[in-house]
Amino acid sequence: MFSRLRYFLAAGLVLAAGTAALAQEERAVVVVETSERADIIEQVPLTGTVTSARVSPVSSEIAGKVSSTQVESGDHVAKGDKLIELDSEFAKLALRQAKGATREAQAGLEDAERRLSVAQRLVGQRAVSETELRTRETEVETDRAVLERLQAEQEEQALRLERHEITAPFSGVIAQRKTEVGAWVAPGSAVVELVAMDELRIDVPVPQDDFPRLEGDTGVSVELEAFPGEVFEARLDRVVPVGDPSARTFTARVVLEDDQIDLTPGMSARVTLHLATGERDPVIPRDALIRYPDGRTVVWTVENRDGALRASERLVETGLAFDGQLQIREGLEAGERVVVEGNEGLRPGQAVRLEEDAS
Repeated sequence: MFSRLRYFLAAGLVLAAGTAALAQEERAVVVVETSERADIIEQVPLTGTVTSARVSPVSSEIAGKVSSTQVESGDHVAKGDKLIELDSEFAKLALRQAKGATREAQAGLEDAERRLSVAQRLVGQRAVSETELRTRETEVETDRAVLERLQAEQEEQALRLERHEITAPFSGVIAQRKTEVGAWVAPGSAVVELVAMDELRIDVPVPQDDFPRLEGDTGVSVELEAFPGEVFEARLDRVVPVGDPSARTFTARVVLEDDQIDLTPGMSARVTLHLATGERDPVIPRDALIRYPDGRTVVWTVENRDGALRASERLVETGLAFDGQLQIREGLEAGERVVVEGNEGLRPGQAVRLEEDAS
């Protein structure tokens, strides 16, 4: 009798211990975060192109035959560097003739001024008439005007000779050389295409529905194929209010905050605009959301009930996703704790432990 009683007592103790151990094991370890109310941002992904603020078809100001070229496509040049040289033999001869004519006119003016000085001394002695004096004054004025004209012609010929050397108007890279030695170029003919590399930006075509929402403080992030996996902060530099009627888009110009990034004109960029919606709702981390095959979207919350933390399933309606967060339109309030890790196998009412408590 006593042995049977001891048997049942021992069995009861074992069963109670097993039940307590099982209950302890069923307290799932979870990681939680608190939902917050925040301004809702809509992320609009677009594709842009790196462009230069200065792209110039450098042209010749005079006609002439190309005698030498100093650059090739892809060359880096500084402002003032020689790009193309035109045959300048005739221009040099014209300048020599202009200089000779100027010297001749200078000598003529000096002689006229000498004769006028003599006439001014003699007119008081009545050796020279007033008419002769006025004639010599007129000769001086005429010779001075001729000298000024010839000096201007000499400066023009010097400038024309200088224009036979076509130089870079700014520093940059030669995108294309458009002429060869021996070719004849006319005034206005482009000889090279020069692209500045110090003021690069990203031009983004923005749909007309989103364009009015652009503001000076609109957030912008950029991803470049040349830097896979990296996201760069950028700013909206300006918007171009003239649109492309065929595509119904307007251009937004974006500049990277880090000006040390090695960009190249023509490079493709994935640009994300962070547009304010004017809404303010609870947001949760994306990891807190579970989507079921039947279309339900739920989150698990942690609540303190009967002195223990227990899991509760909430059916929610989500909105926009941005910056790793999800907008919650219905089903959850700000300030509630949601499970972001360990939420895959939870059951309603299941006791849980927070990871920081479990460690």
